[in-house]
Amino acid sequence: MTDEQNEITEEMLAELKKRLGVVWRPRQPYFNTEAGRDSIRHFCHGIGDTNPLFTDREYAKKTKYGRLVAPPCFLYSVYWPAQGRGMPGIHAWHSGDDWEFYKPILEGDEFTYTNTLVDVKEKESKMAGKTLIQYHEITYTNQRGELVAKSLDWCVRAGRISSGKKGKYKDIEKATYTPEEMKKIFADYDSEEIRGAAPRYWEDVNVGDELAPIVKGPLSLRDMIAWLMGAGSPFMRAHALAYTFLKRHPGVDMMDSKTSQLDVPELVHMEETRAQEIGLPGAYDYGCQRISWLGNLLTNWMGDDGFLRRLRGELRRFNVVGDTTRLKGKVTQKYVKETECLVDIECWAENQRGEITLPGSATVRLPSRGK
Repeated sequence: MTDEQNEITEEMLAELKKRLGVVWRPRQPYFNTEAGRDSIRHFCHGIGDTNPLFTDREYAKKTKYGRLVAPPCFLYSVYWPAQGRGMPGIHAWHSGDDWEFYKPILEGDEFTYTNTLVDVKEKESKMAGKTLIQYHEITYTNQRGELVAKSLDWCVRAGRISSGKKGKYKDIEKATYTPEEMKKIFADYDSEEIRGAAPRYWEDVNVGDELAPIVKGPLSLRDMIAWLMGAGSPFMRAHALAYTFLKRHPGVDMMDSKTSQLDVPELVHMEETRAQEIGLPGAYDYGCQRISWLGNLLTNWMGDDGFLRRLRGELRRFNVVGDTTRLKGKVTQKYVKETECLVDIECWAENQRGEITLPGSATVRLPSRGK
């Protein structure tokens, strides 16, 4: 590939804009099509979510749902709202999602989805020079024809070579830990709080209340593989299936300049040399994975009778292998809207350097003693 083939051109931009407003439906399933007992469990294991509402059938039978429920972010395993469609060879960084949830996801529910490009913006980036931001709206519908959720996602598109030359993040140092620091991380895992069957009533919540934090990390290749086992992947296919995919999508492959090996760009999450091609010091996590961690924080806090109405996450900094992430939140507002008792929450992901890598916000519906 030449440098020009890895940079955004006016022709590429014009071709991309032809897709604006066009509703795309898949030719074949992305990964999960049903919220089954196993698929829900695999997803929870992929993000380290131990809530029994999602994985213990006997426990779930005693709740108001009467059966297993999937965490809201399970829909990532139906389709990632994270993919910059079009412009093969131009790298896409998932930069955020704004979810709205309307219905619970129950064991046995089946799903279809649509993807619509709704906006394209041009900008200059410190990391990669000329870039585009693509906005897609994804809808998820169940077997009863009910709209279960929708997500507005956005991703930054930029040439791989220019990103590598800019090297904005090249000075990030890999994390190291003392035995005492590792003990503190393990203690944080042991102290994780799941509200569960004890209702968190709206009347008992106050502005300024802090959510019990949860920890994820130190990030390892194991965590990425576990995530893929639960959430699937747009690119990761084997042998003939991988070859067929690359034939159908010419230009999507990415060359490792040190080995000249061609493979899918998703390996930036697994191989240091691939990540270094785009200006990063090493492999890093998936944006969908980190936003799902925020979902884990919120479902832990709200209990079995709560419902996550909205979740927004903005992926601001990279979370590289070795980093430890703590998910935190605090209540910013409580109010009644129509018949719903709602709580707004500021939530975020923070690494061991004290940097906020994922600022977010959420709205949770809670049970009320008076309603």
